[in-house]
Amino acid sequence: MAKFGFDHIHLRSPDPEATARWFEDKLGAEVIRSTPQGKPRIDLKLGGQDIFIAQTDASVAAAPSSPYQGLDHFGLIVQGLDAAAAELKAKGVEFTMEPTQARPGVRIAFIRGPENISIELLERTAA
Repeated sequence: MAKFGFDHIHLRSPDPEATARWFEDKLGAEVIRSTPQGKPRIDLKLGGQDIFIAQTDASVAAAPSSPYQGLDHFGLIVQGLDAAAAELKAKGVEFTMEPTQARPGVRIAFIRGPENISIELLERTAA
């Protein structure tokens, strides 16, 4: 069987600059600007992962309200979930689920990103 690895997340936004700023300001993402084929592009590096942000136009549907079918959220690992939550709250980040024990060794929380993106924060410890 073929082996697969994770390559990137691709977001669409009516305001890629604002979306990039949110990820930079709130989650410490590195913003990378380039102009492939003469077109401006904004990418992010977050937790070693590439996130591409594409400009939307009137032909793109609005972000759905959660929950919905399809991709629901992406998760970020963090050590010290409570401290991270306090830091994010001080930055004005909206929590859709406060830090909670999901199961032994796993605590989670959910935040709302730009364009209604749902982001899970996970803290894994020895059970």
